[in-house]
Amino acid sequence: MVLAPTEKVVLGSIAFALFWVLAVFPAVPFLPIGRTSGSLLGATLMVIFRVTTPDQAYAAIDLSILGLLFGTMVVSIYLEQADMFKYLGVLLSWKSKGAKDLICRICLVSAISSALFTNDTSCVVLTEFVLKIARQNNVPPHPFLLALASSANIGSSATPIGNPQNLVIAIQSSLSFREFLFGLLPAMLVGVLVNALILLCMYWRLLSVKKDEGTALDEVISEEDATSHRFSPAAMSHPTAQNSQELNTMLETMNTWSSPSSNGSTNYAETLRNRISSKQWNFQGNLRGGIESTRNSNASKEGVVAGDDISQPWEEEFRSRRISRSALNDSDEMVNDEGGALPVQPLEEKEEGGLTKPWKRLLWKICVYLVTLGMLIAFLVGLNMSWTALTAALALMVLDFKDSQPCLQKVSYPLLIFFVGMFITVDGFNRTGIPSTLWNITEPHARINHVGGIIVLTLVILVLSNVASNVPTVLLLGGRVAASAAVISQGQEKRAWLILAWVSTIAGNLSLLGSAANLIVCEQARRAQFFGYNLSFWSHLMFGVPSTLIVTAIGLLLIRG
Repeated sequence: MVLAPTEKVVLGSIAFALFWVLAVFPAVPFLPIGRTSGSLLGATLMVIFRVTTPDQAYAAIDLSILGLLFGTMVVSIYLEQADMFKYLGVLLSWKSKGAKDLICRICLVSAISSALFTNDTSCVVLTEFVLKIARQNNVPPHPFLLALASSANIGSSATPIGNPQNLVIAIQSSLSFREFLFGLLPAMLVGVLVNALILLCMYWRLLSVKKDEGTALDEVISEEDATSHRFSPAAMSHPTAQNSQELNTMLETMNTWSSPSSNGSTNYAETLRNRISSKQWNFQGNLRGGIESTRNSNASKEGVVAGDDISQPWEEEFRSRRISRSALNDSDEMVNDEGGALPVQPLEEKEEGGLTKPWKRLLWKICVYLVTLGMLIAFLVGLNMSWTALTAALALMVLDFKDSQPCLQKVSYPLLIFFVGMFITVDGFNRTGIPSTLWNITEPHARINHVGGIIVLTLVILVLSNVASNVPTVLLLGGRVAASAAVISQGQEKRAWLILAWVSTIAGNLSLLGSAANLIVCEQARRAQFFGYNLSFWSHLMFGVPSTLIVTAIGLLLIRG
């Protein structure tokens, strides 16, 4: 493809540059609108500048990728509600033999969970467990955090549902889930092993520190710890200032309704649970009906009220009591200053007659796991991945047998919108002819039928993935790399797609900004309530550079067409 007219090239480059800046630096001072808005801005400018037409922009949106991404998000949310990630967290420290053993466990659990539930999801739900493990073993958290983030990226390379760039590759290449899995599984397994060895070599002395007697009292993560923090696997939403004011107003109004007596604490706690929405403090649209509609809201069945999370007016009124989560029996307790505990049964397990039905919860969990397993089997036998994921998501909504709105609100719609804008922006940039011109210069030196070509292609992908992010890199290079390899043979075309998936994913380990999983681990660790830790850019880079280069090189040797 030749270069477009100069005006189109200049305007298209401006639109793509704005998209790139906001995608890589979402809080840039001169335009702090974030990645999602930046993606829509780039897409809109491509149409306004007439780099692409509206019809071409609509055609650039790949609904198959969006459907697969949405379906896997919903499945991950139901898996989180079915305590799948709680069990993974407990598994991390079950019968542990020390810090070195824990490093290996974190690498393995993070890799496997990322391959099945996406790397971002695994990092969101496992970071706090990893911090607790570091505290229990009296060592700095950064080796464990590095193990979590890097292994999540490596593990996610093995399946099309492991990360967003693999979704794009699977759809564009028409590779089946089975071909993708078997093509990259050996590289992934060896990569996780090598990554763990690098961590052990770099931090052997640090991990050899003996635990203090005080820390030896808490050998494993209890189930209470495992369920004391709930995360949305698709998105981490935070209340705005306006929502916080609405919450305070609502709680102050609730304080005037009734005063709990010492004999009626349990009933009062249940009343509070019925009045507070369960949508993870996301009050959009829920307060419009006033306090009366909140009192009657059925969404309260999903809520978990924690005394430490409630505003100051609440604490002043009820500082002699708090509601705590008891993970051992999945019930709540109201605890007074003297230590007395009054159990409050969770509403989701109550029948109309007031009897608890824990077996129903267990049966529902089993159904969730079976549906997920069925989805993975359907992927392996070659069924359409997008519709399989959507079918599994719908089956879980039906089995839940209640309004799915609280679950659907946890879906990361900003990520879906980001993909829509990115499809249009990258398509518009391709129409300027710049990517094709640059690739025509590079292509003769980047053919994968000889070692030198593989090295050049690998370096191009590594650099672009860290400069332009891995998903835009795949969109820009995917078709061109595959077309170049198809000239050699059909087997080499398949190998080219797998190389692109492997290198663009492992490239995320190079620096802290290389992947969203790294940033999630860093942010989750920094904001942890009791044992936060700041994972610095340089500490990550010191490990990321050697790990990325070594793991990438070893994996390339194991990828076959």
